[in-house]
Amino acid sequence: MTALESNIGNAVEVTLDAQLNSGSGNTTLDMASDPGIAAPAYLVLNPDNDSKREVVKWTSGAFGSATIERDKDNKNSGNGYTHAAGDTVRQAVVKQHFEDVHDAIQQGFILEDGDGTEVEIKPAVASGAYTAREVKFVEGAGIDINWSDVTDGTDADPYDLTFTVGGLTTSEIAAGSLVIESETITSNDNDTTIPTSAAVKNYADAETATLTNKTLGAVTLSGAVTGGDQTISAAVLKDYNETTAAITSAEDMSIDLANGNTGTVTLAHNVDDLHFLNVPATGVTTFTLVATQDGTGSRTMDIDAVSVNGGGDVAAKTAGGAGLTLSTAANAIDILTFVFVGTTPYLFSQLAFA
Repeated sequence: MTALESNIGNAVEVTLDAQLNSGSGNTTLDMASDPGIAAPAYLVLNPDNDSKREVVKWTSGAFGSATIERDKDNKNSGNGYTHAAGDTVRQAVVKQHFEDVHDAIQQGFILEDGDGTEVEIKPAVASGAYTAREVKFVEGAGIDINWSDVTDGTDADPYDLTFTVGGLTTSEIAAGSLVIESETITSNDNDTTIPTSAAVKNYADAETATLTNKTLGAVTLSGAVTGGDQTISAAVLKDYNETTAAITSAEDMSIDLANGNTGTVTLAHNVDDLHFLNVPATGVTTFTLVATQDGTGSRTMDIDAVSVNGGGDVAAKTAGGAGLTLSTAANAIDILTFVFVGTTPYLFSQLAFA
């Protein structure tokens, strides 16, 4: 059976309002009146007729259209019998009630430790008698476990099991292995050294929370570093490169400096508008673009409609106001350097690389 909590009533007896034919597929029971209980429940059809007595399980639905499971005693191969309108429907003591109760008791519960090991806790049954199982929380060095409240187990006043973690003593650790660290943790290179609470606070507050007023020496970075738009002074750069972004050719061409300060593009369009994004609002910023004509050549780039960070179109300033005329040959290469003073664009061009 299953660990089912079925409904039980006193003196439950009604009659059928419509005939119920045999067959495991006939699972709708029409009772003439409300029996005073609801699903789930066990019912007996024709309880006083030895040849037609059938135990059914009412699983869902109202009394006038109750869904049932047939022939729970399997007296007729699960098909049940035919019951006429007016036949008795009674709730009597049936073994299924008690089998479900026993299944519920034996179901128990599962305890799982931090490593995922599971232990099923359920009563044992011997000669029909249940024997309760017991779980013990084992104390260890510096750990004291006690029931601090054993009444009354309700939501308002639950049982309280208290775990107290006390200080470890030298007798609980191998002799000579307990060491208390001083107020700095930087020299703590021993696996058995225990820092004081003051040392931990100092390390968290001053040594690792931020690197304010710290000196870094011989540091190797193992991952990306975000500068957060902060000023770096007196820096000497050696052996570095810049991220090169792949720019998509378009009549309205967008260049996002968040992807890098250099880029390459193969021109397949006449560029009418240039849109620069994420240009710092102050200071001087550069973007170098290597522009290659496609196999057709003669692609042009208009620098009279340059927008910066979503602003209005302006003309990029060039030396002597000469503007920009790209190389026209197929596959010709030009290098264009845009210099932004604040958000004002200037352009230096070097043409016809070969």
